[in-house]
This record gives sequence, C-alpha cells and structure tokens, in this order.
Amino acid sequence: MTTQLCADADEAVAGVEDGSTVLVGGFGMAGMPVALIDALIRQGAKDLTVVSNNAGNGDTGLAALLAEGRVRKVICSFPRQTDSHVFDGLYRAGRIELEVVPQGSLAERMRAAGAGIGAFYCPTGAGTLLAEGKETRVIDGHPHVLEYPIRGDVALIGAHRADRMGNLVYRKTARNFGPVMATAATTVVAQVREIVETGALDPETVVTPSIYVDRVVQEGTA
Repeated sequence: MTTQLCADADEAVAGVEDGSTVLVGGFGMAGMPVALIDALIRQGAKDLTVVSNNAGNGDTGLAALLAEGRVRKVICSFPRQTDSHVFDGLYRAGRIELEVVPQGSLAERMRAAGAGIGAFYCPTGAGTLLAEGKETRVIDGHPHVLEYPIRGDVALIGAHRADRMGNLVYRKTARNFGPVMATAATTVVAQVREIVETGALDPETVVTPSIYVDRVVQEGTA
C-alpha cells in the first residue's frame, strides 16, 4: 500500500460515506485535526458515529461538525465541559445519541480493534451504570466488564510530521489517541504540520508506521 499525499483537506476526506464511524483524534483541541473536520463538513457525509475523547469544544472542529447536524451518535469519555455548549444543546433536545466510555477503556477498545482482539475484560466501570447490560465476570476477586473493540471506517488524526511514505511523528500531548486510532480504522487520514523527504525522520521517533496511513495532508493546504 502506498500512502497518498493529498493536495488539500478536501481531497483527503473524499469518499467518506453516510453512516460511517469516524474516529477523531485529539485531547480537547490538542492534536485535533481541525482542517480535516472542516473538510468533512464541506464534503457532506451525514448520520455519522463519531468516536473521540471529547464531544467538541467551543464552536470549531468537532463542535462545528455537531452543529451541522451531521452526527447521529457520539462515543466519548468526556461529553461535558465548560465549552461543550453545542453538544449539550443537541443532547438535551434529543437530537444526538451518547455512549460514555471510560478514557482508558476507550483507548483499549480501539487498540483491541487494531490488534485483532475479539473482546477483553476490564475492571473499569464495573458496578456502575456504565456496566448495565454488559457481561461481567469476577477475576482475581474483582468484577470485570466485557468490552468489545471499536472499529472505525475512517480515522482523522493530527500529527507533527510525516515523511513522503506516510510515517508519522507526533508532538508531545498532541500524540494522545492518534496512534491507536490509526490501527483501528479502514481508512486513516493524517493532518500534519510538515511533510519531509523519506529518510529525514529518525526511525526511532516514528510512532505510526506508514503501513497504517492511507492519506496525508499538510496544514495550510485546506
């Protein structure tokens, strides 16, 4: 597989279908691929299920996609915060579904998808409302909840640099969910600050190998 270097963000998100599950990187706004989300708004896909750590901040990025009414369901860890007014309004009006997943479980469910793990038991959430309707088992004297992988049709992630093969390097906290999302989706699109020549990246710093990356677009070409 050869990673496609896209001319702009619109080309990078072309072909996203209605009803897709879209994994969106970012911890708040750190590492959020805003240019790709803006392009997805222009692209027009609707009835989406979005998997992300948050349910949008302010009026930009993921919040802007929600405001367009294009998202049917959000799977996330932190749906509410001081600036989540877009999601709050939609949820209170019954216009969007929500599945809350503990942060570590969210990351592990996507990692499991990438690793080919069919399901796993986790103690997080056991005995709470988050475990209702799920299979539980006592392991080492503690209740564990059976969790299933989260797979995406598309992953939109942000990285710091890519080489022309599509190998990715992240910067500090912007790394967050990008690496696991890149293994868990059928089509992976990375928005990067810089594209360098193949061989310019120190192999020891590459976190996401190019084999996981389908499309790359450089910021500023949106």
